[in-house]
Amino acid sequence: QDAIDRKERRSETFKTAVHGLETGNPALKTEELGRRAPQWVRDNLVTMCMRCKEPFNAIMRRRHHCRACGYVVCARCSDYKAELQYDGNRLNRVCQECYVFLTGHVVLEDREGKHKGILEKGAAEVSGRSLLCSSLQLLDKNGKGGTRGWFVIPRDDPLVLYIYAAPQDVRAHTSIPLLGYQVRDLPQSDSRHIFQLAQSRQVYTFVADTEELKQRWMRAVARAAAGITHPEEGEDADS
Repeated sequence: QDAIDRKERRSETFKTAVHGLETGNPALKTEELGRRAPQWVRDNLVTMCMRCKEPFNAIMRRRHHCRACGYVVCARCSDYKAELQYDGNRLNRVCQECYVFLTGHVVLEDREGKHKGILEKGAAEVSGRSLLCSSLQLLDKNGKGGTRGWFVIPRDDPLVLYIYAAPQDVRAHTSIPLLGYQVRDLPQSDSRHIFQLAQSRQVYTFVADTEELKQRWMRAVARAAAGITHPEEGEDADS
């Protein structure tokens, strides 16, 4: 019964698998898993395994694709084989979750059931129900260099800004509680659309791709900083 319950829970997760954020991938229906070839999540949209959340690197942890769901996973999480109907029932490399779903076999090393940490919210899932999400650049302290990432203010956690390295990552690498911050509009410099968040000695400097996007972020962050949790009238999530 425990195995049946776990299989049913996994079935629910596949109903929204491979969400089409910035990929154009249609959702993969549960009943189509293994019967239809998935569209793979692009390598450059993730920086960590979409199952175990460990970061990829060039030597010890390389990228692989599950042939059933199309997720980008590490070697350890894709060390399973299952027959796929769309490939003539030949054995293909699949992730642990797809292996259990397709074969019904129970894997003893099961990560399910562990409490999700505050950062363990998938970018695609959170972005699909966000107040605002887009790519931004976060500048370093000297303002010369910086890191581009995927930034999200979730509807169910509207006072926090989550920062992902890529828009399909399954774990945020950091978060910023927005309550109490001041929003500063900086003049355009070298065609860069810049704004800041400041509180005491802590200052974050962001660069948006357009002036319109910058203004939207400033409005959203100002509302969060003031403790306003409900969306503006007519406001829709960006994706």
